[in-house]
Amino acid sequence: MTWIADSSLTVFQRFCINVLKCGPVPNHIAFIMDGNRRYAKKTNVEKSEGHSKGFEKLSECLQWCKELGIKEVTVYAFSIENFKRSEDEVNTLMQLAREKFQKLLEEKDKMMEEGICIRVIGNLSLLPSDIRKLIAEAMILTKDNTKAVLNVAFSYTSRDEITNSMKEIVKGVDDGEVTVEDIDEDLISQCLYTNQSPNPEVLVRTSGEVRLSDFLLWQSSNTYICFTDVLWPEFCIWHLLACVFKYQRCCHDLKKYEQECNINKNVKSSRVVNFLENLQRRRLELLAHYASA
Repeated sequence: MTWIADSSLTVFQRFCINVLKCGPVPNHIAFIMDGNRRYAKKTNVEKSEGHSKGFEKLSECLQWCKELGIKEVTVYAFSIENFKRSEDEVNTLMQLAREKFQKLLEEKDKMMEEGICIRVIGNLSLLPSDIRKLIAEAMILTKDNTKAVLNVAFSYTSRDEITNSMKEIVKGVDDGEVTVEDIDEDLISQCLYTNQSPNPEVLVRTSGEVRLSDFLLWQSSNTYICFTDVLWPEFCIWHLLACVFKYQRCCHDLKKYEQECNINKNVKSSRVVNFLENLQRRRLELLAHYASA
């Protein structure tokens, strides 16, 4: 299954998309793709088949987002907490990741043609070395693409992300790159795994669970959150369009609040700018190390 499905929209679906595009469309939407295991149980198939169906749905959903004009998508693919699942299920998920990231590299011409930048956000050190290598190769290959961005949260939790951000800042203070007085909310944000992305305007969680499960907690303070009962493999374009429509009804207030929050942001000193540039350079060097391992 390809990462980006071919378009299969009906005339009526395209009409509805064009109507929605007359209003504000989110630039960045995030998904908690929940319900693969329950889908497998519901349809009497193996868990591995449920996860495979979940990837197929992601492929479809990325195409729908492209049709809507949504430029950036972030998906919660694998939580650090998922390592606590049974060994068989974790191994199945790791194998699925191997296959899909290998497939992505095989489709590199299509990715480059579409201009898609792939970013994997999370604690990559917890992953098997061969998967790290595939991920690093995909990220390096597509890092300069600008037409669309797909962020895959893999081996990720917000707690780990925020902890890592603070460790980077503490190291910066210890090394004399920044001072304690430089530390503010913006600096913490700039040290997160997601520092190259704007915060999502919409976050969708499937399966009926009404919680964020340690996903983008720092980034979602001003995000419209849409909970839907449908299991992820059964998510369809109408569910997505409904979430976008609901966002449109309240986006004016959300944007107004965001503007108010940005009023008091401090201008970065040259010291902070240099620190952040060095941080980004170190992260790219680490990716290059993973890719060459």
